[in-house]
Amino acid sequence: MNTEQLIARVRSILLTPKTEWPVIASEADTPAGLFTRYILILSAIPPVAGFLKHSLIGISAPFIGTVRIGIGAGLTAALVQYAFGLVAVYIVALIVNALAPTFGGQKDWMQALKTTAYAFTASWIASAFVIVPALGWLLALAGGVYAIYLLYLGLPATMRGPSDKAAGYTAVTVISTIVLSIVLGVVVNRISGITGMGGMDSSRSATLQINSGNGSTTIDANSTLGTLGAMAKSMQASSQKLQAAQQSGDPAAQNKAAGEVVGGLFGAGEAVEALSPEQLKPFVPDTLDGLPRSNYSVERNTALGLQVAQAQATYRDTAGAHSVDLQIVDMGGAKGLAAFAGWAVQKSERETDTGYERVYQDGSRMIHEEWNSQSHSGTYDLVLAQRFTVKLHSTGLSMDDLKGLAGSLNLSGLEALKSSGVKPG
Repeated sequence: MNTEQLIARVRSILLTPKTEWPVIASEADTPAGLFTRYILILSAIPPVAGFLKHSLIGISAPFIGTVRIGIGAGLTAALVQYAFGLVAVYIVALIVNALAPTFGGQKDWMQALKTTAYAFTASWIASAFVIVPALGWLLALAGGVYAIYLLYLGLPATMRGPSDKAAGYTAVTVISTIVLSIVLGVVVNRISGITGMGGMDSSRSATLQINSGNGSTTIDANSTLGTLGAMAKSMQASSQKLQAAQQSGDPAAQNKAAGEVVGGLFGAGEAVEALSPEQLKPFVPDTLDGLPRSNYSVERNTALGLQVAQAQATYRDTAGAHSVDLQIVDMGGAKGLAAFAGWAVQKSERETDTGYERVYQDGSRMIHEEWNSQSHSGTYDLVLAQRFTVKLHSTGLSMDDLKGLAGSLNLSGLEALKSSGVKPG
């Protein structure tokens, strides 16, 4: 496959997947050939884009300006990410192949590898958008969602399973991939040394029990996959609606069904309407422990069928010696991401010559502290009710001061709204 053929395949799988998947299924190929001509090339996009974003372009941070990771650390992270990305493709292909009989398909290692590689194409391509300011993460997320849709379309053609079981096949594969991604992400962070956050709780190991006789899938209720079980059921139902919408040819119905698939995956099995600006505004007080509010904004946005609400404010003293940035986010339709954080990160602690970073649980709350003694700046983050995030950042105040400011907020009142707008999937 030369460059023109590579581009043509990418274009076809992204724009006309329904007609391209049967072509892919009928092609003779080898694992080595697919890796060298396709996977090794496209899977390099995420680590390269990440290196450009974090080490060359940089990330804007309040009070500090543009923050960049050192070139050496950035290259190390990129190489480790690239290597583990290739491992992920291989493992997901094994999962696809192993699950085939459970959902009425036929085991075929080459077809499973093709399924994984070409479904991943959307996510690989979209990852390049992380270098785009502001909306880059949203475009990258859209690529990941489209990759799920590609997988859903491809499984019946490549693994020769019935179309009516494609939704369940897709859901279980996606959940397994998410758990795998969490584990690999933690390992990458540990090896690259960029962040001290991470660490899977061994008590939450994932167990998937497959009964090939009747095609049922049993998920251990005490495992991480057990916690994700509701998401699988919701996504399966939503995927069936998506299939019906595709057959109807109605664009409006297709968009609505696609949004339900996204909500089923990122909403922890529930459809969630984020808090309105009027509901969020009371949690942004006029003064914060004596510091007057200099500016604020409250908004709610909808994208890809997900609603997210956010409030931001800055508090400064009259002399301008102290200021605090406050951010409150209602993950809303994407509250499953907050749940992922709670499952993946249980406890972590790192100290350096210039400060420390800690992640820990305080009851039902997950807390992240980060302190830089050189700049005398700190960040105090909380994840509340597996839905809301509260972040305070300041230069010139101590960590105890930040904790005190957080304590002056109506956090319990925010937690009490955890069920607001929630509709069972």
